[in-house]
This record gives sequence, C-alpha cells and structure tokens, in this order.
Amino acid sequence: MDLIIPYLWLAAGLAALVFCGNWLVTGGVQLAHHFKVSALIVGLTIVAFGTSAPELFVSIEAAIKGSPDIALGNVIGSNIANIALVLGLTALICPIPILNKSIGFDLVVMVAVTTLLFVLGYNGIFGLIEGICLTSILIVYTVWSIRKEKKKSAAKEMESATIRPLISILIVIASIAGLYFGSDWFIRGARDIALQWGVSERVIGLTIVAVGTSLPELMASVIAAVRKEMDISIGNIIGSNIFNITMVLGVTSVIHPLKITDQKMFTTDVLWAFGITIIMVLAMLPLSKGKISRWKGAVFLLLYVVYVFTLFRSGRV
Repeated sequence: MDLIIPYLWLAAGLAALVFCGNWLVTGGVQLAHHFKVSALIVGLTIVAFGTSAPELFVSIEAAIKGSPDIALGNVIGSNIANIALVLGLTALICPIPILNKSIGFDLVVMVAVTTLLFVLGYNGIFGLIEGICLTSILIVYTVWSIRKEKKKSAAKEMESATIRPLISILIVIASIAGLYFGSDWFIRGARDIALQWGVSERVIGLTIVAVGTSLPELMASVIAAVRKEMDISIGNIIGSNIFNITMVLGVTSVIHPLKITDQKMFTTDVLWAFGITIIMVLAMLPLSKGKISRWKGAVFLLLYVVYVFTLFRSGRV
C-alpha cells in the first residue's frame, strides 16, 4: 500500500491542476473583459502570478527548512521547464501565433532578470539586499505593464464580460488555491518516488519540484491555447518566468537568506536557463508575424529531455 500512495497523490494533484487551470483561464479572461484590458496583460500579471504561487510557497518552505538547493533549484528549474517543457508541449498541441508586438518589452525584461539572477548570485548567497532589489523590479514592472496596456486597450473596443467581476475574482482566487493544493499533492508523491531513486536535492529541486510547480503554467497555457486565448498562453509563460525570479526568489530571499551550497547551480543550470530563454526569444521573431510552430515546440521538448538526462547523469548521490 505504501508503494501505491505516492502515485495516488500524483493522480489527485494532476486532476486538481487540470480542473483549476481551466477555471483560472476563465476567470482571467472575464477580468480582462471587465476591466477593458488585453488578454496579454492578464496573462502577464494575474494568470502568471497565480500559476507562480506554488513556486513561491515551495521555495519559502524549503528555505525555512534548510534546503536552499531545493528553493533555488525550484526557481531555476521552473523557468527552464516553463519554456522547454510548457511552451514546447503547448506549441506541439496547438501552434502559438505572436499576436501582440508589445510583448517585445516583456521579452527584454525576461532576459534581463535572467541575467541578473546570475549576477546577484555570483557571491554565493541571495540575502536581504538581493531580495529587495528583485522585488522592487517586480513592482516597477507590474505597474508599468498595467499602465501601458490600459492606455492601449482604452483606444479599442473590448469584448463584454459575461460573468460579474466579483464572481470572476472569486473564481481566480479559488483556482489559485486549488493550484497550490494540487501542486503540493503532486510534489508529495513525486518527491517520495524521486528519493527512492537516490538523487541529490539539487536534482530534485531542478526537476521533480520544478516540474510539479510548473504544472499550473502548463495547464493554464495549454488550456488557453486550445481555447484560442494565445495572448494569455504566451503571456503566462513570460510573466511566470519574470515572477519566479523577481517575486519567488525575491520574497524568499527577504524572508530567509539562500546560501548557494551547490555551485553547479551557477556553472551549469543558470546558463541553461539563460540559453533556453534566448532561444525562446529567437523562436518568436519577428514579433509582428511570428509563430511558435509545432517543430519549434518539438525542439524545446528535445532540449528539456537533454537537460534532464544530463542532470540525472551528473546528480546521482
């Protein structure tokens, strides 16, 4: 029976993630219609924040419990998984056209904060100063993005909402809570299985925990793409990667310093995250009529398989 329990947690977590991911997209779209903002800004903010909530809770808990490699690996691994796994699988299921040229600025911010991740962590610790720096960037970016899209949306006619704003807000909140519990159940089962395989905390954080906390992004992006809400799908991935570094790592560092105990995080994993981020930017060009096609999605998935394979080969205890 003990051998079956982890798989039951996996199944329960996956079911919760699928269900709540669907409702998060529904609530986010309705809020976009109600507040007369584009679907892109909803994907970059509300949906991205909601789907990044599991990473935040997991990283804070890991830091407090003395597992900095899991906390930091969760952030780095989630960003790699968001692009190589989430974007790759989403594009493989449903090609993603680039419909909003203004996304170029958000891509620049994503590349900049990924670079900053390497710079700030070079001294071997993410402390209070690094945390304040990252959270400040988050606040400025969020406020600027909302104001920019609000002005643009005011100039064009927006679709009317079909669900009252209060109900939409409650749907979003309930969905985020469901995603948190679903991720927790998934991670509980996955971690028990991974520990039986005998791998290090770095590998667990970069793979099992990272994929588990990226499942909300996966479900939200796939569901949004299938429902032809492409701006939400791509905005969720970009916004989540920005939020993972500025919010998850920033807030965690403010609450509890993260000492980097495994230097492979910065000699290997951050470089992978940066490289895959650059490949994503190139795959979206030109922004005026770009498209993440199925073959590009297959390339991203292949990159993720290669990354995980090299991790497990080098990270076994």
